Amino acid sequence: MRDESLLRDVLAELGDDRLRELAGELGTDARGAQRVVEATVSALPDSTGEGTLAGVISRISASTTATVAERTGFPPDSVSRALELLLPVVLSVIADHRRARK
Repeated sequence: MRDESLLRDVLAELGDDRLRELAGELGTDARGAQRVVEATVSALPDSTGEGTLAGVISRISASTTATVAERTGFPPDSVSRALELLLPVVLSVIADHRRARK
């Protein structure tokens, strides 16, 4: 795991409602959605958060989708749709972490 506090904060930011929404996109339950969140956070490159939001998302989504699908067993199409919901939250939390370190 890249950063346990990042994972904790992403899960807190998502909350139960968005975690259920993510689970719906994946066709799973909340635990399955949490596994995708965990795999996503651990799959992100260390440079995540540098650049514009659109640039960062496009740069990491394809490789992250493949990694998360492989680690969780969910179909890549489902993971890709889930990452559309998840990555903005992850990037927001990363930005918060960086601001807190300054």
